[in-house]
Amino acid sequence: MLMIRSLLTAVAASALLVGAAQAQDVKIAEALRDKALTDRLAWDITEDLTTNIGPRLVGSPGMERAKDWGVARFKALGFTNIKVDQFAKPSWTRGEESAELVAPYPMKLSIVGLGRTIPTPAEGVEAEVALFTTYAEMVAAPASAIKGKIVVITQPMVRAQDGAGYGVAGISRRAGPVEAAKRGAVALLIRSVSTSSSTVPHTGVTTNGADVVTIPAAALGVPEAEQLERLAKKGPLRIKLKLASSLDAGDVAWNISADIKGSEKPDEVIVIGGHLDSWDVGTGAFDDAAGIAITTAAAKLIGELPKHPKRTIRVVMWGSEESGGSSDAFLAANKSNLEKLVLAGESDTGADRIYSLQLPRGSEGHPAMKAAIRTLSPLKIYFDRNPAAHGGADIGGIEGAGVPVVNLNQDASRYFDYHHTADDTLDKVDPIQLAQNVAAWTSFIYLVADSDIDFRALSAAAPAQAGH
Repeated sequence: MLMIRSLLTAVAASALLVGAAQAQDVKIAEALRDKALTDRLAWDITEDLTTNIGPRLVGSPGMERAKDWGVARFKALGFTNIKVDQFAKPSWTRGEESAELVAPYPMKLSIVGLGRTIPTPAEGVEAEVALFTTYAEMVAAPASAIKGKIVVITQPMVRAQDGAGYGVAGISRRAGPVEAAKRGAVALLIRSVSTSSSTVPHTGVTTNGADVVTIPAAALGVPEAEQLERLAKKGPLRIKLKLASSLDAGDVAWNISADIKGSEKPDEVIVIGGHLDSWDVGTGAFDDAAGIAITTAAAKLIGELPKHPKRTIRVVMWGSEESGGSSDAFLAANKSNLEKLVLAGESDTGADRIYSLQLPRGSEGHPAMKAAIRTLSPLKIYFDRNPAAHGGADIGGIEGAGVPVVNLNQDASRYFDYHHTADDTLDKVDPIQLAQNVAAWTSFIYLVADSDIDFRALSAAAPAQAGH
């Protein structure tokens, strides 16, 4: 009986110690959260990258400067294990671009070539317009209505907090040139994949590659797309389009990473970050200097603690998100240690406030996650019971290979007004909302890093209907 009592006493004492440790973690997470709300590092990083480096298209001198900038920033902030992983990535460079309405009257059109589009002949292409108000309408049209013409698609994008309208409207950009080419079109113009009413057009990658049959393609500002739609109801339109570009098949890109080393389980790693590359038309403030800044500042704040959390926090500046490649390269570089990647998360929807948290399936009952939900609540972030999925383009590869992901969902209501445009500049970033992002990432990641939570095991044990 005495032995049993001793054992029960020991168990109770152990439980008290565990409870005390969890309470201490919550206090630290709350202190980190509150400190982040007044910390300027994320703003300074965003300002520095957008001002002193500027546009960062893969293959450009700006992107090479950004790579060196990333390494220097990590060193200056005290990160360790800094790595630059190079991978093959053909680069595309924009040349001169122009478009004009020729008939029924002359009018210069504001356009921007879609990312990785093929060029027109040097003299350009001029043809009658086949205008469709949706992508589906174009696909359903007979080839005879399209052959030899410049296709114009004016499908709008719906504004939504979660950005759900992007995938629907974006198909015109992603697949439109290939599908129009199949039907004999000579070029394609799309209404920008945008929620704004601006004349500033939006670029973004389109389907491309050595085995892809496609046509020159560009985007129009929203008012001009609407003007063409009105004019097309009154009679035939003619447009002349010129696009110049070049491709370097032998180019490279880089994923840059650095660590806040764990104090007890340094081989267990939490991966967070944003993408360093941007399109060439703006300075990539929303997309994605802010994501780089948010995650770097969060890790730095945790790294300033007297004692680092148990697990390692790895910040990654992915080097080719806009035209793809980072995800596959990151997966290839981590294939041998995927089981040691505890969790991954990416910040890539601008700098406006985080409004919801989605966790890996089955983990919401764990004490660390209960604490995280409570800690984020004062930031007006609610827990969304739908399990986290599609954590980001750059972590898509490791997510597909089984690494759990978290979604700290940002308000995208105005993100698609600016992304992929010349208007994606520092003035669009709200410092208060940026700080709220840092506060959320800092407190959440600390609680994961100093816990023993096993997201894979919790997901495996969860009922099939969990989270729905």
